[in-house]
Amino acid sequence: MFRRKQRPDNPPTHMIVGLGNPGAEYARTRHNVGFDVIEALAAEHKVKVRESASRALFGCGEVQGVRVALVKPLTFMNISGEAVASLARKWGIAPVHILVIADDLDLPTGTFRMRPGGGAGGHNGHRSIISKLGTNEYPRIRIGIGKGEDETISHVLSKFTPDERTDIDLAIKRAASASESWLANGIDQAMNKFNAT
Repeated sequence: MFRRKQRPDNPPTHMIVGLGNPGAEYARTRHNVGFDVIEALAAEHKVKVRESASRALFGCGEVQGVRVALVKPLTFMNISGEAVASLARKWGIAPVHILVIADDLDLPTGTFRMRPGGGAGGHNGHRSIISKLGTNEYPRIRIGIGKGEDETISHVLSKFTPDERTDIDLAIKRAASASESWLANGIDQAMNKFNAT
């Protein structure tokens, strides 16, 4: 059983949300790179992502001097916005302070882009978040998973090849570092540093 705690003693001021699907069968698939970044950040900063609320797992801690919640929605990708919006209301966090990390079919495998906002770009997780937050003005990190030759659903739920895994693991590390930079310095400085490399 997950420990339940409805309100942290010291509520977070920021959220970093990794998108993915819950369940062992989806672990380490292309669609779950957002979860992988949350796990990397949690390990680096010793944050236990164990609390359960609003159909999400989360953990709160200090990263770069900022009180932040690391969040993994458990709603499945297509309705991620329900969990994100509920937690944002619960803690009073504005969309500009919610960084969302997700896979992107339109970027080559292992590439990386950070943006301050924008449309869904065909991604159902972003579409749901935009709908539930009522705005597309929230920062996001896109990690390329390539288009592949299979149908889209089969491709996004597939595992990476060993060669791709090397590139993806590097992208996950970069995304974690970019998330830290966002917390410390804001979106513009983080984009200038990480989009350029």
